[in-house]
Amino acid sequence: MEYKWTVLSNTTLGTLMSSLDTNIVLISLPTIARELPQTSVLDLLWILMGYTLLTAAVLVNFGRLSDMFGRVRLYTFGFAAFTVGSALCSLSQNGPELIGFRLVQGVGAAFLFSNSGAIITDAFPENERGMALGINQVAIVAGSVSGLVLGGVLTYAFGWRSIFYVNIPIGIIATLWAHRNLKELAVIKRGQRIDVIGNITFAGSISLILAGITFYATGSSDLRPVLAMLAGGIAIFLGFVYYEMRIDHPMFDLKLFKIRLFAAGNIAIFMNALARGAVTFVLVFYLQGPTMRLNPFEAGLFLVPTSISLSFFGPISGWFSDKYGARVITTIGLVVSAIGFILLARLGQTTTFRELLIPLIFVGSGMGIFASPNRASIMNSTPPPERGIASGMSSTLVNVGSIFSMGMAFYVMSLTVPMTDLAGIFLGTTHGTTVGPWVNDFINSIHYLFFISVAVLLVAIVPSVLRGKKQSWLDAVPEGTSK
Repeated sequence: MEYKWTVLSNTTLGTLMSSLDTNIVLISLPTIARELPQTSVLDLLWILMGYTLLTAAVLVNFGRLSDMFGRVRLYTFGFAAFTVGSALCSLSQNGPELIGFRLVQGVGAAFLFSNSGAIITDAFPENERGMALGINQVAIVAGSVSGLVLGGVLTYAFGWRSIFYVNIPIGIIATLWAHRNLKELAVIKRGQRIDVIGNITFAGSISLILAGITFYATGSSDLRPVLAMLAGGIAIFLGFVYYEMRIDHPMFDLKLFKIRLFAAGNIAIFMNALARGAVTFVLVFYLQGPTMRLNPFEAGLFLVPTSISLSFFGPISGWFSDKYGARVITTIGLVVSAIGFILLARLGQTTTFRELLIPLIFVGSGMGIFASPNRASIMNSTPPPERGIASGMSSTLVNVGSIFSMGMAFYVMSLTVPMTDLAGIFLGTTHGTTVGPWVNDFINSIHYLFFISVAVLLVAIVPSVLRGKKQSWLDAVPEGTSK
């Protein structure tokens, strides 16, 4: 088997596992809340968001480390760390422990995410990268959706700890496979430094903003401390941007945004993640909530159409982008997703699989059509020595968009649904109880969220259209920038 296919199969498995665990916990949250001692609503939110937050915070610096010490070496270490984190999660005895062990998983996932795109780009010729990155990108997005299905099946049949057990044998085999078969093709860049201050300020700013949103939404803090968190987070983020523009080896190489394809692709990918990050979050609690009352297995089956349609269209759109460029295809993907969200905004108190089928096919198809051409456009526009950090920056924006999407979803729900009732939905304690008049507020909050997603996707169309024609990195680098 040609080496490039070895690369694609291993990196696709890595991104599939790490993205799958972003959401595999989501569908199990009501069960975890009932069975794991000392677990609050705030704990459950951070079991979800802590993993993605840590991944987002360290991704770019891990990309920089990989440019310095070898992408394959640190990618393999990421597999090992992810496997160890999964084993620790399965042993958790309370909510705070599970949050901590999910962070270990997040470190491993960050190494996998930050290197997979760069390793693929190094191994494939330019006229095949769209297809290869398309398959890999589909694994990222499909993994996050399929995690809901697999998590539902495992939780229903074997208990919530099984969602972590399953990673252990796969992780061990994949780590050994990567160590033995992957080769370092990148040119190692010695003498660089890790941007410690940038990493701390970036992670600190996002953490403070998210803490303010979630503390206020769950009633865990008064308004004054929340406003202080939000103001502090924004101030630190502005300091982060100022600092990054003035150092030699920044965490975020903002000079890359001078490349139009790179800038447009990353803005579009962030907006797309902000729009879609909450969809599965909302649907899980809708399907297992007070009106539908499905078990995790049944809820997972309802979400299968999204995963199938996404997986079908991802490689096809990647192949088309290799021939015709990304601009038209990515824009079509965003429009298709927006139509799906409009259809989802018509959900009533109950629905059938058939009624949910068409909206989810539109959402999943749009994700698949958009993802791979957009990723290929970003990576093809980046000079080879910068592909590690570019891959990390792109994945960071996806994760940050997804985190804020989940925080936004819970906040919007908390504005319309009484907190005691919302907590009951979130903790899975509404089963067997009488549905109150507040359930209409719950359904309306879902409608508001999907309309917000439509608005965000329409905004994302602007940079997608303005990215310009198909280019290689030699054409895309602006005058005066080193090639």
